[in-house]
Amino acid sequence: MPELLAIFGPTAAGKTGVAIEVAERLRKRGEEPVAISCDAIQIYRGLEVLSGAPTAEERGRLEHRLVGTAGVGDEFSAGRFAELARTEIDSLLAEGRRPIVVGGTGLYLRAALSELDLRPPVPAAVREDVERELAERGPEAMHAELPEEQREWVHPNDRKRIARATELSRAGIEPAPPGERGGELWTARLRRPSLLIGLSMDREQLDARIDARVEAMAAAGAGEEARAALKAGASRTARAALGFDGFLAGDLEAVKTEHRRYARRQLAWMRKMGGVRVIERSGRDDEAVAREIVSAP
Repeated sequence: MPELLAIFGPTAAGKTGVAIEVAERLRKRGEEPVAISCDAIQIYRGLEVLSGAPTAEERGRLEHRLVGTAGVGDEFSAGRFAELARTEIDSLLAEGRRPIVVGGTGLYLRAALSELDLRPPVPAAVREDVERELAERGPEAMHAELPEEQREWVHPNDRKRIARATELSRAGIEPAPPGERGGELWTARLRRPSLLIGLSMDREQLDARIDARVEAMAAAGAGEEARAALKAGASRTARAALGFDGFLAGDLEAVKTEHRRYARRQLAWMRKMGGVRVIERSGRDDEAVAREIVSAP
């Protein structure tokens, strides 16, 4: 197995559970694995329920880094995350420990594993103007004003990407090259030898897991967490948490729909990647999937 392992896939696919089972098997070989979260929302303190962050019990079974690193009011970019993740990966490898990169945020995964040419942050005034305009006009109107090439890869309801594309344009910064937005090209530029594992699941089973997950999040206080974050001055990137507005409104059906749509996009992105080993986990528990991963060459 290569020195670095990455486990990713759609929301509710059980990535954390699989990573823990993989770690237990690696320990039996004498290894000391550590998980590195590649999740754009788990990076925030105070959004543990909304982000599906590993629980205290799960973190007791496997150390997780880059969870709860930023304050909820911080703006957090892929470039900033790349610096943190790459430092963690390099230091763990220098210590002879195996990093297990775990997450479902495609850009953050690419930022951690490959040499992407990430765009710099824009001036605060530009960002504030775009945020104000986005709130007033809505994402679809601003999506229609993006260059045609950008409209092809940014969904008209993806507020975060629409805002970022608009900010870069107004700041005079060129967007990332097409190959660095997803697809196959980035996997040819990995910083370290890596085994890329993608978890796939039957649509019906995944939808059922998503529904159960959203119900559990609501019961665990996701709405209260969102309200507290809002009161604390949650940044735009923190408010991009899946289901943030739905939980605020108490609309669980809307949250479930949002999670399902996001899962579809994650699966579509994963299936376009080159060099990924897709593991079908429908009807299989974490232990069975972990055994297959650990036995991979």
